[in-house]
Parts: sequence; C-alpha cells; structure tokens
Amino acid sequence: MLVINQVKIPVEKVSDCKAEQEALLRAVAKKLNIEKAAIDKLTIQKKSMDARKKPELYYVYSVTCHVPNEEKVLKKCKSADVLKYDLVPYEFKITGNKACAHRPVIVGMGPAGLFCGYMLAKHGYKPIILERGRKVEERTKDVEEFWKNGCLLHNSNVQFGEGGAGTFSDGKLNTLIKDKTGRNKEVLRILVENGAPQQILYDSKPHVGTDILSLTVANMRNQMLEWGADIRYESQVTDINIHDNVLTELVINDKERILVENAVFAIGHSARDTFEMLYSHQIEMEAKDFAVGFRVQHSQSFIDKSQYGRENADGVLPVSSYKLAAKTSVNRGVYSFCMCPGGYVVNASSEEGRLAVNGMSYSGRDSGVANSAIIMSVTKSDYPSEHPLAGVMFQRELEEKAYTFGNGSIPVQYYGDFTGEKGKYEHIKEAFEPKIKGSYTFSDLRTLLPEELNTAFVEGMTQFGRMIPGFDDDYCLLAGVESRTSSPIRINRGTDMQSHVRGFYPCGEGAGYAGGITSAAMDGLAVAEAIAKNYHP
Repeated sequence: MLVINQVKIPVEKVSDCKAEQEALLRAVAKKLNIEKAAIDKLTIQKKSMDARKKPELYYVYSVTCHVPNEEKVLKKCKSADVLKYDLVPYEFKITGNKACAHRPVIVGMGPAGLFCGYMLAKHGYKPIILERGRKVEERTKDVEEFWKNGCLLHNSNVQFGEGGAGTFSDGKLNTLIKDKTGRNKEVLRILVENGAPQQILYDSKPHVGTDILSLTVANMRNQMLEWGADIRYESQVTDINIHDNVLTELVINDKERILVENAVFAIGHSARDTFEMLYSHQIEMEAKDFAVGFRVQHSQSFIDKSQYGRENADGVLPVSSYKLAAKTSVNRGVYSFCMCPGGYVVNASSEEGRLAVNGMSYSGRDSGVANSAIIMSVTKSDYPSEHPLAGVMFQRELEEKAYTFGNGSIPVQYYGDFTGEKGKYEHIKEAFEPKIKGSYTFSDLRTLLPEELNTAFVEGMTQFGRMIPGFDDDYCLLAGVESRTSSPIRINRGTDMQSHVRGFYPCGEGAGYAGGITSAAMDGLAVAEAIAKNYHP
C-alpha cells in the first residue's frame, strides 16, 4: 500500500463525495504517473483546508491506495510525497495472569470511563459502570428544561450524566497528542462503528456535534450491555474504604457497598464533591494550572469571510473556525479555546448559586453565530492558598460572582461596554442575534475577573483584532464565566496507571491526564490496557 501526501484539490471540484473521489483519482494518478484505472481502494487518511492564498481555497489530502507493481511505481515517480504505508493497528493485549476476584468498576461515564468500559466489556471483563447522572436521553431532557426554566438538577446537567461534559459541547475530536499506539484512530473508529460520520476518520478538525454524539453514546452503551457490562445510573460514589494501602470498597449514594479490586475513577473535571471525598482519604493529588475567561460571540458570516477571503452564502464551504494566541505585558497567555462555529453559548452550571458557561454546537453548525472561549492562563500562584483543591476554590469564587452578576442568568456585555462606558451599547440593535442556551441578562463583567486577567484579556483581544480585523469590534458579545476549561487538580498516578493506593486508577480529564473528548477517551483505553496487563477476564 502507498500513501500519497499533499494532494491538492480546488474546493470547487469537491461538491459531493462522488466528485471528491473522482478528483482524487485523477490527482493521485497524475502524481504516480499511472492510469487512474490502476488505482484500487483509495482511502482518505487526512483532509484539511489550505486558505493561505485566499480567496483561492484548496483541500489538501493524504490518501492511501493499492496499485500494481508498487515498488516500480514508487521508484518511478520519485516524489517525497509518495511513500510506503505501514499501518500500525491498535492492539489490546491481555497478558495478565491474575483472575479478577471482583468485576472491574468504572466510576463515571464520560469519554474516559465510556471508552475504558467499552474496551473492557468487549474483551470479556464485564465491568460495572457507576454513573452519578442519568441516561443521555433523560439527561438531554433535564438540560433542555434547565435552559428553559432554570431548574438545575445536581446530578443531571451539562457536566454530569452519561456521556460526560463533552456531550453538550461542539463535539470536537481533534487532539494534539502525538500517538504511536493507535489509540487515537481506535477512538475515532469506535465512534464511527457506533454511528458517528465516516469523515471524522480523516478530517483534520473532526467534529460530530452534540446531537450525533448523544446517539453515539447511547449506541456504545447498548453494545456494552450486550457484552455483559452492568451500568448503574444515579449511582454516585460517596465514599471509599482503604485497607493497608489497597482500595477495597466503594460506597454508593451513602448506603450501598460494593467490594472492588480495580476501580477506575474517571469522574470528570467538575466532580468537586468527589475530589473533596478523595482528599479526605489522603489520595495523593495536587493543584494544577488551567485557564479562565469569557465566551465571545461573532456572526459566523464575519468569521467565514475573515478565514476564506470570500462569502460562504451558498454554504458550499464548511463553516470556518479560528485558532488564536497572544502574549501580554502581564505575562499571561491569552488564547481561543473550544471554538464553536455555528454554535451556541450555553449555561453549563452544575452547582446551585454558581454559574459557568461553555460552547456547544449541533452537527449542522448552522446557528449563524460563532463563539469561542477567550481565556487567560492562571497558575497556582493565583489561587487563594496552597491547598490541593485551591483551584476549585478559585473556580467557585468566579462562578459565584457570575451568578450574582446575572441574578442566576448568564451575564453578558458588549465588548465596547467592557472597554468603555457602561451601558453605552446595551440598547443599540445588535450586529447579530446572540445564540445562547439559557436565560441571559446584560451586566458589567469588568469586575468579574481579577484586574490582571482583564488587562490580559483586552491586550489579547487587541492583538486578535490585528490578526482578524474586526475581531475586537464593540459589538462582539461577551458571556461569563468560562471556568471549566480543564481540571484544576491532578490525581497522582504511576506508570502502571495506579495511584499510590493500589487498585485505584485515576483516569481522564478530571484526574488531570486529558483535555478534551478524544484525549480523555484515549486515556480510558490506556487504563483498560493497564488492567489487562495484570488481570485476565
């Protein structure tokens, strides 16, 4: 099999899948200097967009294919873009010689717990999965009711429930992890196997959207049940027992007790009560850096034109995104995070009296409004103490202020108000209709964050306005506070994926080892592999 890189096709020639395949066959045949009829099993491995010469736009592909006499073709074409393709498939190895005295238990059913459970179930371990929230179908109704009426359920919200926080997000599946194990491809393959679109296997910025992700999560759950997994909803681990530095027991909902031998804690970045419980048992953890800021909304047409150099009125092109970063005079990094083309700002709160926002989009990305978190780095020196949970305290303080500023609704403010006179722009007709899930109200956000973060934010926005002219327009809309960018703690673990307490496996984003859906899922696979090194089903 050969891999052919840097295959460039004008976007106009890729109107549908049939046209794309035909254009690729012609381009690859030209690169290989062979007839296109000789090309067999052409498969897209990666697809990205080249907009460096906008408004001239190109899709750039890496593809694999079979051709007769590969060595001869490879030698003849003499191109650095054509190589032998050696696929290293993902392999789940069971090398453990210990029998499981108790079924492995997974605490949490976000991406990390879901994929850990999926792999263990597939290979006969019949895991028990404990999820504090509800099934994704029930959870979706609870979240929509919250956005409509403000009725927050403690364990069924944007943060908690089957699928985890990523279920109500943009559904981005890209990761910066350099993966030599094949876990990244395996995560995407499993998602496609369970209903996600095929193109996530090769898109440079793979995305599914909350609507498709919810269906995919449900399909994975049903498959695990067929394999013998036991999934228990509304089952929060409220306590643990440790004997001679070994985890022996979990307490569920303060009453039910189950014996454990291997327990994977994939609890998510918002499980603050669980962090506190684990800390009370002296589970080793430390505060870590993360970032906070605001959600910033622009019209999608504005972003499209800035990125493509032309209008996208006919919708031929995918809605565009951006990635921005800046350095500031106060030594704070400022950068865009979780950019949601054609998305919504959502109330992502999980605690009474505290308010956090996030970004979300459906698979169509067709809201007409783009949003992104513009966030500033914070370090342990910003926290109120040196306590391992001081980052949680920092988050809670900001979220309490946001709740107060909006009187329970999302506080929003035009950027011109933030940098100028209060109220100047509030009653002027908006440049676009905001897309927000949950009630919102105009407020003064200038005192929400510490002043140094405000300074960094304004400096960052100014620099972004030079990169994308108009980005710092008076009428872009801010919403606060974006505080759940990543976990504020790390639960320490060794190379065997276990804590200093034996049988306790910290896992995923909540434990501080991932940042996003795909990396959390990959960490879930890694922990499943660690269990299989010691135990057989």
